[in-house]
Amino acid sequence: MPAVLRQEEFSGLGFGVDERDARHELRRQISHLERELASLFGDAFGHTEIPHRVQSLISAPRVLDLGELEAVRDSLAQRIGEARSALSDRSVLETRNRELLREMLDRPEEFKWLRISRADVGEPGCGAWHSRPLLGPLGMLMGWWRVKVSSGCPLAGRLAAVEHQAEAREAGFRT
Repeated sequence: MPAVLRQEEFSGLGFGVDERDARHELRRQISHLERELASLFGDAFGHTEIPHRVQSLISAPRVLDLGELEAVRDSLAQRIGEARSALSDRSVLETRNRELLREMLDRPEEFKWLRISRADVGEPGCGAWHSRPLLGPLGMLMGWWRVKVSSGCPLAGRLAAVEHQAEAREAGFRT
C-alpha cells in the first residue's frame, strides 16, 4: 500500500498527489492510539507492567513519509493489543485471588500457611492475609487455624532506626 501512495511514481503521469489528507488522517489515528495507550498505562500503573514505549524510526528530526507514519500507527496498535492482553491477564489473576481469599477467610484450616498480599488482589498499599494456627504449635496440633491480617507497611521511624544501627555497625561502633 505505501508504494501506491508514493509521489515519485506519479511524476511521469503529469499530475501531483496531495498527501495532506492522508497525513492528517494518519496523525489523527496516531494521536487517538497514543491517548488510548496512555489511558491503559494509567490503569495498569502499580498493578502490572505493560509495553507502552514505541521505538523511533530514525533519531534525526524530520517529517515522516506516509509509510513511516503507517509503521508508527501499526506499532502503537500492536502495543495497545499487548497492553490490553496484559491487563486482562492481571484482572483474571486478581479475581481468582479475591475468590481464594474469600474461601480462605471462610475455611482457614484448608489453606494452611497461605499468604495473600494486598497487591495480589489488586489493592494498593502493604499488607497481607495469612492463614496460621491460633496458638502456635498447640493450635496447629488442635487444628485451630485463623486468618491473620497484617497491619500494613512498616513504620518509617522503625526503618530509619534500623538504617542508623547499620551505619553505626559499619563505622565500628557498638549499638
